[in-house]
Amino acid sequence: MCQMTMNNDIERVLYSVEDIKEAAHRVGTQLATDYADKTPIILSVLKGAILWTVDVMKEMDSYAEVEFIDVSSYHGGVASAGEIMLRTDLNTDVNGRDIIIMEDIVDTGRTLKFMIDLLMERGAKSVKVASLLDKKEGRVVEANVDYIGFDVPKAFVVGYGLDYKELYRNLPYVGVLKPEIYTSEDTATLNSQD
Repeated sequence: MCQMTMNNDIERVLYSVEDIKEAAHRVGTQLATDYADKTPIILSVLKGAILWTVDVMKEMDSYAEVEFIDVSSYHGGVASAGEIMLRTDLNTDVNGRDIIIMEDIVDTGRTLKFMIDLLMERGAKSVKVASLLDKKEGRVVEANVDYIGFDVPKAFVVGYGLDYKELYRNLPYVGVLKPEIYTSEDTATLNSQD
């Protein structure tokens, strides 16, 4: 009997384990340099950015606090619903603080803009963004990523924290999901990850 695995659902690997390790090292050491005289709050966006956050922080030989926020516009599918929901708020006062938002992917920019606006309204001193993936082709609002792991092409990607219907987050690499895995309703709205 043939056992099916998640790997069989992947059309191709875009970024290997080694690629991601190198990107985390590059971004983490740059953050350590840029924030050497500060103690920023590293704000990990749940659930997708947790692996990226941990790996980047391991490369930072500098002081930092860590917080979590859960903001969603997906509701389980492959395309952004466009409506942003704050599911879990951070517990730290950000007034006068430097914030580094850790994202798994920035696509349309809606979720990122929502978080930056929220943090600035709460008095953050500065807000920078470190994203594993930047899908610039998908932007519908202006959203700047300051530290980029990879510029990603227009494709629906999963793995290393990124999911499809809460699955595939535990793949150690980033890959393109095979089109036949999507449901027919998802196919019509493919390629919009916030």
